[in-house]
Amino acid sequence: MSTELLSIKGLKAWYKEDKKILKDFSISLNKNEVVGLIGLNGAGKTTFMKVLTGLLKTYEAADKKFEGAELDFRNDAFKKSRYAVFAEDDSFKYFTFREYMEYVSSAYGVKMQDVSGMVRGFHFEEFENTLLKDLSTGNRKKAFLITAFALRPALLLLDEPVNGLDFQSTEYLYSLISGYKEYGTLLFSSHILESITLTSDRVLVLENGAISKKFEGEEITADSVREALRYEDVI
Repeated sequence: MSTELLSIKGLKAWYKEDKKILKDFSISLNKNEVVGLIGLNGAGKTTFMKVLTGLLKTYEAADKKFEGAELDFRNDAFKKSRYAVFAEDDSFKYFTFREYMEYVSSAYGVKMQDVSGMVRGFHFEEFENTLLKDLSTGNRKKAFLITAFALRPALLLLDEPVNGLDFQSTEYLYSLISGYKEYGTLLFSSHILESITLTSDRVLVLENGAISKKFEGEEITADSVREALRYEDVI
């Protein structure tokens, strides 16, 4: 039985057609693994996640598959198999966290897991019934992260998940990321060195619109990641 969850080959993506962000991007994700995606600012990490979630329609790909079948990013079945938390998200401003959870549960057709442990882990107890628009950037991020980990999709996408979090919440997030392969595959982008080295089974380096280097297992060290980016103070 194949262990491959997602495969994309020869992806090109752009906002302006004469300026490709992703140029010959190919990626393969296995079932039940945690993969870190790194690259300098503007490398295309968020662009790739926007393509995956159907938010960016200006792309072309030589081949794309999900669980062995042809993949349409905007297909309803695929949409219900993935969930994304972006670095910045001002959507659902007039929902409380609990209302947002109910909405996502209904949209995905699943019963959410009990989130009381995660609410405590993120120190979010006093904000459960606050409108998302009235939350700080960090607390709004927590609301979306709790929802993501409660949903447990086959493919969970996190775009700079550490941004805006306090130290204790960051440590707690690392434990959630590391343990996610029990439920599915997690792909996350980050410019925080420790988030990559502490949680990833594999690390992919995005450079010049394509994956230029890969690390796994004992190859994932602070020094190897720094050297891969060739610029010590960017992460």
